[in-house]
Amino acid sequence: MFMGEYQHNIDSKGRLIIPAKFREHLGEQFVITRGLDKCLFGYPLSEWKELESKLKTLPLTKKDARAFTRFFFSGATECEIDKQGRVNLPATLLQYAALEKECVVLGVSNRIEIWSKHLWEEYFMESEESFAEIAENMIGFDI
Repeated sequence: MFMGEYQHNIDSKGRLIIPAKFREHLGEQFVITRGLDKCLFGYPLSEWKELESKLKTLPLTKKDARAFTRFFFSGATECEIDKQGRVNLPATLLQYAALEKECVVLGVSNRIEIWSKHLWEEYFMESEESFAEIAENMIGFDI
């Protein structure tokens, strides 16, 4: 399980340190792809394969299903962590998530999220204001 919030910088070659607590759970190889809300999602291979199986069941006849799977899979890349604990992020993913220097790496249950520090702060401020309302809406999910 991934949890916590860590701040790291991306270097000029697009490399980002993955927090030590996350490296063990991600494994030697893992997948990073476009996430929702302009961040990146990172999955251990086991979680990625489970998600892939679920997405394969979406009907090809539905336009939204095709669009979502294209968006999600076309941005996906298999990654490895180097000896310094860094991952090299492709330019397309850096651009999508507006990652330039300061980043926030979050643990979110079965995945990690990589955010531009600026976008994370904006998102957090907006969500914090409505957190009670969001929590109330979660009642139907047996949480």
